[in-house]
Amino acid sequence: MGEAELVVVDDPRPKIRRLTLNRPEKRNALSNALRGQLFAALEAGDRDPSVHVMVLRGAGTCFSSGYDLASDVAKDQPFFSAGGDGNWPRHVVDGAFKIWDLAKPVIAQVHGYCLAGGSELMAACDLVYVSEDAQIGYPPVRLMSPPDNQFHAWLAGFRNAMELMLTGDSVDGAEAVRMGLANRCFGNDELEAKVLEMAERIAMLPPDIQQLNKRSIHRAMEIQGIRAAIRAGTELQTLGFHQRSSREYMKEFAKGVTHALDQRDKQFGDYRTGASKD
Repeated sequence: MGEAELVVVDDPRPKIRRLTLNRPEKRNALSNALRGQLFAALEAGDRDPSVHVMVLRGAGTCFSSGYDLASDVAKDQPFFSAGGDGNWPRHVVDGAFKIWDLAKPVIAQVHGYCLAGGSELMAACDLVYVSEDAQIGYPPVRLMSPPDNQFHAWLAGFRNAMELMLTGDSVDGAEAVRMGLANRCFGNDELEAKVLEMAERIAMLPPDIQQLNKRSIHRAMEIQGIRAAIRAGTELQTLGFHQRSSREYMKEFAKGVTHALDQRDKQFGDYRTGASKD
């Protein structure tokens, strides 16, 4: 598989641009190379007058298992973010707001694992449609740090967000809808068709009007403080890596990423280590 295929771009129906994360052998882990191609494709779609709405999905068994922890995330970042302590969470949040600030709506089509950085990418999209088998969660809170992009309280509410943050557990598609993390849940075999149906309805509106509709919701959330709160959260994420428990846990990565993840999750018996409680 060549570098040019990390994100596959197609137009499945008129006015609809679809971007497919294409590292199925790595559960669509978000390397900086993939992220660079993704942001370039999103910006190209936003500039293209023939495109009214974009759909983001993952190839293979899942949407995305998160950031590529086997890589050096500080190297070859796809756009500039200020350096120093906390560079990575700031960079992640910069990327989320790049999607947020696009003129055209972006739909996340989520199936299977949507974990950690994958859930942050999902949350940056304007609409989220999920399959019944979706598994949405942020397991790094168990031993590493709070999230880079702390969207949970804003989308899921105080009580639900607290439970997600204090356990690192995942939720399925139906529960994600109940919490407010997603718009609607569909059967695994009907998700793609339903997403394209919704995209077609959205594409009926002209982009000059649609961008105002999109921004009206974003501006209302910004007045309530979402952008400032998520920016402030990057400092808490950075502080997490200075805690004794996190420093001890990070040593496990020298033994391999899979080993480290299994060490984190084995007492919970979920993700790679067994069946989820759900």
